[in-house]
Amino acid sequence: MDEKYLVGLDGSDCGRRAVAEAMRQARLSGGDVVLSYVIPWSPFSFSTAEENALRHKRREEELVCASEKILLPEQQRLRKEGIDCEIVARHGHPAKTLAHLAREHEVTVIVIGAIGDTPIKSRFLGGTASTLIQISPCPVLVVP
Repeated sequence: MDEKYLVGLDGSDCGRRAVAEAMRQARLSGGDVVLSYVIPWSPFSFSTAEENALRHKRREEELVCASEKILLPEQQRLRKEGIDCEIVARHGHPAKTLAHLAREHEVTVIVIGAIGDTPIKSRFLGGTASTLIQISPCPVLVVP
């Protein structure tokens, strides 16, 4: 089975280190990489029909922005190194969405930064990494 690495990016330095580690692992194994950016989102919001239409448009704009500003530059860097790489941006609960993407893309390892770019920085293992370790369908490599 070919190795396939899913990297959860969030725009932080730790996330960039996760990409570098996935790149290193992919070079060693001849594997591929899937880069992902998950925008936290909850369906639990009470809005009018007009607000829902605007919300949907804003969500689509956020996905395009995440792809263009965060994912595409990293994808280009990996491809220059000869590593096959695809990108995906989604809304949802970060850990649950990454676990779902791991199944969807049949990845063998998820690579994630220990502490992400969240409003409250943790001195210990970040919430997304901690949850993902518990629910992941495959091994999780946590990068400091």
